[in-house]
Amino acid sequence: MDEADVRDRLRAVEDPELGDDIVSLGLVNAVEVDGDTARISLALGAPYSPAETDIGRRIREVLAEDGLEADLTAKIPSDRDPDEEVLPGVKNIIAVASGKGGVGKSTVAVNLAAGLSKLGARVGLFDADIYGPNVPRMVAAEEAPQATQDQTIVPPEKYGMKLMSMAFLVGDDDPVIWRGPMVHQLLTQLVEDVEWGSLDYLVLDLPPGTGDTQLSILQTLPLTGAVIVTTPQNVALDDANKGLRMFGKHDTNVLGIVENMSTFRCPDCGNRHDIFGAGGGREFAASNDLPFLGALPLDPAVREGGDGGRPIVLEDGDETADAFRVMTENIADMVGVVQRRTVSER
Repeated sequence: MDEADVRDRLRAVEDPELGDDIVSLGLVNAVEVDGDTARISLALGAPYSPAETDIGRRIREVLAEDGLEADLTAKIPSDRDPDEEVLPGVKNIIAVASGKGGVGKSTVAVNLAAGLSKLGARVGLFDADIYGPNVPRMVAAEEAPQATQDQTIVPPEKYGMKLMSMAFLVGDDDPVIWRGPMVHQLLTQLVEDVEWGSLDYLVLDLPPGTGDTQLSILQTLPLTGAVIVTTPQNVALDDANKGLRMFGKHDTNVLGIVENMSTFRCPDCGNRHDIFGAGGGREFAASNDLPFLGALPLDPAVREGGDGGRPIVLEDGDETADAFRVMTENIADMVGVVQRRTVSER
């Protein structure tokens, strides 16, 4: 078999989200046949995404029918000039946002990053909530960043994640009272001067609202997409809608909606209680034609994990941990959809 034969076989592999085969979609970068091995470069951009893992499995099955072993690699071709890349070693940048405070945005960001790391991905977590940085406490990160002779910053690591936060740079009780230009300058420095290295995902924990920090991020970084966190109640959904419109005005992909504090299961009676209402996040996603990424329960164990510095997604055999795991996998899948759709539309 030669390259043309292999490409023809690969037309049997469908992308379930984009609705066509991977060859017609332009997702096969290159094919090289060496004996019984087909080396294939694929335009897949979401490492450890279950959906993209399944595409790889299907490729191996199709080629195995012809006695070929598939050697797969993945790379999204870039149409940017290398000199214009802000973070050339980072494959995907995911912003976690909310229209208001108190909906558990930081909890979602921390567990998303830890969940991706648990899957095997190389992950960075950037606490961009300048005025209320909580990430170091939520992962029990006690090691401070280190400065190199070149005046770059080496971020500490915890649970396999590289970390950066304003909390590393100010005292525990020191308020941050800065105007917009200073915020923009600091964010730029914290992103560009940090040695993030090669990452599959950089998760940004944005501050709540639609202010200077969010605009600085949107103007500075090439976001793969944003995740909007809300609770089921109408007050939170009203503000989530403002966040959604902000990303729309800046042509940023919204990966979907996460509904936090969706229900509470009483540990004594076992009944479930919809303390903040029911289904609001799912309905909000449907009305805006967005993916619903998951419903996360209101569980004291989540708070205990945040205060104790161990994200609950790292636990095994726990119902709430499973909800965060499903959310993580859904977000990774949506990152893949965004990346593959971008390639197919070129």
